[in-house]
Amino acid sequence: MYSVRMANLRALQKENTRRRILEEALRLFQEQGYVPTTIDDIATAVGTTRVTFYAHFPNKSELMRALIGELNALLERNPSPQHGSTAAKLVDAVRIGTFEAIRPWLGAQAERWPLIKPYIVVSMEASAIDSEMRDLTLAWFDEVIGDMVDGMAQAHRFSPEDRAFRGYLAMELLNSTNLRWIREGWDFRSGIQLDTLALAWVNLLGAS
Repeated sequence: MYSVRMANLRALQKENTRRRILEEALRLFQEQGYVPTTIDDIATAVGTTRVTFYAHFPNKSELMRALIGELNALLERNPSPQHGSTAAKLVDAVRIGTFEAIRPWLGAQAERWPLIKPYIVVSMEASAIDSEMRDLTLAWFDEVIGDMVDGMAQAHRFSPEDRAFRGYLAMELLNSTNLRWIREGWDFRSGIQLDTLALAWVNLLGAS
């Protein structure tokens, strides 16, 4: 019984350390930048050593992969053998394809923007200078586009070769809107702006 308790305590401590590494890394990436922030910086902020850091992550790229996993959790994206991750609500909204289905989904995403902003800012910066991170970010975009393709396919809407391009255009509209909100403070989280974005999605993906 004692050994079981000790094993559970060690597992909890390990998970807490991993959690703090992710939290401090995200904070430092925002404050100092992805490239200037070293593994030693992160370990020092956590109050541990680089040896402990390496026990959890082999490098900064794998740490960023874990942060993308947190981003997926915030966006209610679950593991998927087909796409890497999937959001069932997005697939359903695109499958239905009406303004009444798509607009609430977009609104729910926009409400999450304050929560996901640090992850988006850091991943965009890292992608601009790290080819591995660029590939990871592009793969994440493809996972979201894959949900749109699945929704259109379930509705037997558009030709197979057309679906991915339509999904790409829709994702670009959403991403550009989010980045404009981040950089310039445009309030797209309610009102006519999101209505317009939803109408554009309906035209690209839906049953218009």
